[in-house]
Amino acid sequence: MDEAVTVTSELGTDFSIWGLILQADIVVQFVMLVLAGMSVWSWTIMFDKSMTLGAIKSKAKKFEDQFWSGRPLDELGRKVKDKPDHPMARIFMTLMDEFTQDRGHGDPAAASRLESVARVHVNRELEKIQSQLSVLATIGSAAPFIGLFGTVWGIMNAFRGIGATGDANLAVVAPGIAEALFATALGLVAAIPAVIGYNRYAAGVNSYAVRLEGFATEFVAILSRRLGEGA
Repeated sequence: MDEAVTVTSELGTDFSIWGLILQADIVVQFVMLVLAGMSVWSWTIMFDKSMTLGAIKSKAKKFEDQFWSGRPLDELGRKVKDKPDHPMARIFMTLMDEFTQDRGHGDPAAASRLESVARVHVNRELEKIQSQLSVLATIGSAAPFIGLFGTVWGIMNAFRGIGATGDANLAVVAPGIAEALFATALGLVAAIPAVIGYNRYAAGVNSYAVRLEGFATEFVAILSRRLGEGA
């Protein structure tokens, strides 16, 4: 603690985090603000994706248990109809509605239409789940370069200080170098969690996509057989 106070008094610079922010050049301050905002944004997205994926996977498990329990599809449809609150239930109801309209008409294109409807709605549901993942990817790739810009600007300030005073001692260069390194650190703080989050939740979405597509394919096959039997 005494050493920190001594360094501060000798160099005239507060090297605490808050001190570096307040004493930084306005451009570097703006870079720090952008990086802090990006970090908060990425953590908000990751929290939302964690809650969303956890909820839809849990609901999908319960729904699949009911679906494969052998209970009549019409009965399950009546139960789900009032509250299709997850992608699998919504696809189930969409296909049931399409099946109900086609049942008894003897339309040879009905099975093909069911496949098309399933494909469109699966893609639509997955698009909703994947929303904001591209933001994580962007933050993960852009934040280090934004931090690097702040670093370069801070080093330029250090060289301007040398040029203005004609002195290259620590008291002249330390403030610019310190804010430069702090900008680099903030860039990494924003980027690393975003990259990890993107990889984790992209894998989670892909896993759920396989599960959802598999359910839709099996359900279409069941309904197509029933159409063929004239059920």
